Amino acid sequence: MKLQDAMREYGLRNHTTPEELEIRFSGMDGKTLLYGDRVLVAGFYWNGKGNPSYFGAVYEFLGNDHSCEGVIGLRSVSGLIHHDEGHAIEWALAQK
Repeated sequence: MKLQDAMREYGLRNHTTPEELEIRFSGMDGKTLLYGDRVLVAGFYWNGKGNPSYFGAVYEFLGNDHSCEGVIGLRSVSGLIHHDEGHAIEWALAQK
């Protein structure tokens, strides 16, 4: 999926912080995971009963500040192709 389309469809920001992502994607809305110099997201977006409703996203740190307040940028986003958070994170882990 193109980044601009994903940003508009899923309400993602191009530049954000891990802290802001954690607030946005917690509980029923999804999960975030710090993984080295990347932040992985499994986001929930209702797509109808029985349909895949999770997407994966990968953010990367844009500077040397790798704290929860460091600036990260959106690198890649899947479509709504996952039935659960685990598979969305698996997709994100596979992105190089």
